[in-house]
Order: sequence, then C-alpha cells, then structure tokens
Amino acid sequence: MAKESYHHGDLRRALLDAAAAAIAEDGPAALSLRDLARRAGVSHAAPTHHFGDKKGLLTALAAEGFDQLATALRETRAATGSFLELGVTYVRFAAAHRAHFEVMWRPDLYHGDDPALTAARERAGDALYSGVAELPDGHGAADAQEAGLAAWSLAHGFATLWLSGALPDMPDLPDEAARAVLRHLTHGG
Repeated sequence: MAKESYHHGDLRRALLDAAAAAIAEDGPAALSLRDLARRAGVSHAAPTHHFGDKKGLLTALAAEGFDQLATALRETRAATGSFLELGVTYVRFAAAHRAHFEVMWRPDLYHGDDPALTAARERAGDALYSGVAELPDGHGAADAQEAGLAAWSLAHGFATLWLSGALPDMPDLPDEAARAVLRHLTHGG
C-alpha cells in the first residue's frame, strides 16, 4: 500500500479521476472497479480499499460533483449577482463535468444517506436557489420554492438535452444558447 501511495501521491484522487474518465467514455453503468484499477495502474483491490464498493466510489464522485457545482454557483453569484448567470453556470458545469453530472442525478447509483454527499448536495441546492427572489412575478410560481424548482428544471433540462446531443446545430459551448433559453424564465422572453 505504501508503494501505491508513493507512486500515485494521492491514490484516492487518481481513482476518482480514472472513474470520471471511464464514465465520460462509457457511462456509469459500464464502470467496474477492476477496470478502474487497471486505468489507475493499481491492484484490483485498491478501489475497494478506498471506497468499499462501486456505490461507495460513485458516492464520492457525486459528493465531489455537488461540491464543485456549489463552488461554481457561489463564484458566479458573487461575480455577477445574476440568477440568469447561475443557470448558465449550471449548464456549463454539466458540459465541463459530464461524468460527475451523470452520477449526481442518479441516486440509484450511490449511497444517498452518506453525510458528505448530503452536505454537498445541500450546499449546491442553497447556491442554486440563492437568486430566486430576482425572478419576475407572473410565472405561475406562488412561492420561491416553486420558482426555484421551475428555474432548476429549465437549466437541468437544457443541460441534459445538450449532453445527449438532442439539440442540433449548437455551438461548441452551451453558454449563449443556455443564456437565451433561460432568459425566457428570468425576463419573460
């Protein structure tokens, strides 16, 4: 074990990076701990030692994704103060961190009651909902929770359509397209 830690520096990080690469290539269902070990250049027991099982690994990956999303949303909020830009950041995160995004929204893949995951998911939710008060009235949302859910649904739906390739003739980066779509919610069109 000391040799693996010395060789990789941070074996846990190497395994998470290898998992993200494998998921980006083949999706989360195709991920196996044996293949992950091969990709990371470690013994087949190393992933089990660090994460217990595949669900443990995907729990760590989802928690990391929620933390990264929360950080990106907080930075956007601080820099722009714009709820519209929070939605664009959400879509940009999905495009840049596809593997994390695919796992984060699949609770069947991970241990949903994991304390680190729960805390990270709450931080991301708080950051996403932080600008709901800026939304204009008249969108049928009786309260901020409903307005936040509507905004999240629109951003998440756009991100999912983007990632699946269902949106033809789109530029390489989703920012401007997402901004145009999300503007319908935040500015009424």
